[in-house]
Amino acid sequence: MKTVVLGAGIAGVTAAYYLAREGREVTVIDRQPGVALETSFANAGLVAPGHSYTWASPRAPKILLKSLFVDGQALRLKLNADPHMWAWCFQFLRNCTAERSRQNTTRKVRLCRYAQRQLQQLTEAERLQYDRISRGLLYLYRDEASFARGTQNMSILVANGLPLETLDAAQAIAREPALAHARDSLAGAIYCPSDESGDAHLFTRALKAACERLGVRFDFDAAISAIEASGDRVIGVRTPAGLVRGDEFVLALGSWSPVLARQLGYRLPVYPVKGYSATFPVGPDHRPPELGGVDENNLVAWARFGQRLRFTATAEFSGYDTRHTPADFTSMLQVARELFPNGADYGRPSYWAGLRPMTPEGTPLIGRTRHRNLYLNTGHGHMGWTMSCGTAKLLVDIMAGRQPELDMTGMTLK
Repeated sequence: MKTVVLGAGIAGVTAAYYLAREGREVTVIDRQPGVALETSFANAGLVAPGHSYTWASPRAPKILLKSLFVDGQALRLKLNADPHMWAWCFQFLRNCTAERSRQNTTRKVRLCRYAQRQLQQLTEAERLQYDRISRGLLYLYRDEASFARGTQNMSILVANGLPLETLDAAQAIAREPALAHARDSLAGAIYCPSDESGDAHLFTRALKAACERLGVRFDFDAAISAIEASGDRVIGVRTPAGLVRGDEFVLALGSWSPVLARQLGYRLPVYPVKGYSATFPVGPDHRPPELGGVDENNLVAWARFGQRLRFTATAEFSGYDTRHTPADFTSMLQVARELFPNGADYGRPSYWAGLRPMTPEGTPLIGRTRHRNLYLNTGHGHMGWTMSCGTAKLLVDIMAGRQPELDMTGMTLK
């Protein structure tokens, strides 16, 4: 049986791996010249069930409204005439109640914990190398009010079995000595010892090699212009090489999934949310952090990958535009220098921007569609690296007719 995976980001390549392990003939199609060259290329690098709290919360509408008038907000809404954005925003606002926030966070953390176990098993089985650090992550707070609010939010994660430790400023610095210069600006931190970090791009490249050993074929530089169906079955997808046929198809195109799916009449609730990253070289005289983490007040994340230090920030609703200028990174770099003044060579940045495929709930869309041979693996949002191995395993179980190991409520097409 031939399975065609549409998309060679981390969601597509993990799906291809688990499918190939089932003995399927798998082809992966992508418009880029290699794997993980879009959203998976330079993301935060955090494998973080401890950061599973959903974006759609009671505070989110006020933050989005403020972003229309105040520059530099971590969560930004840029007004445009795109009706798909406004439809998505309406659904997002519906999920900003306390009850829905709790429900979505519970689903999200359960999926993330399951997915991390799958990732760890895969990493061990294939002996993958991707600058992994598995000593936990720190979530920093700058004032007592936000620290108290963060602790309250994290209680949902604790209730779902996630180990978390509350630290004062001195204890946080003891965990991460590179934070010593920021002592006076810290109220405290939450430490999740089971969280980890690693370069998602390196991981996906290493997993591609494992896929090829299993017989997976990769078709690069193959932009998909159309998806064609007859009745309730997909026939194939059209690329510059012609119509690529298959027995089954997996839609794993991230933010571009809804664009292709519209050709078949679907209205997938997935919208791109732009994020920015800056990666810096680390030299022998620098003192970078050993642990990754997040400055929760500024929503700036960091992670170390060998001799590189990366910072990521911003959730910007601005459509499919990935353009950026150095000015877009000003606030991020200010936080980087405040936390780790000698963390890296900040004069040699590598700037990047990518699009997170977000659903209003924050949980992905996995599994069956109205077409009998078309399956979804998309909408992972800001947690694609964390969720990828878990959603791939769930998808393959569904395609094989097995009962998934996780309750799929809230993660399937309605």
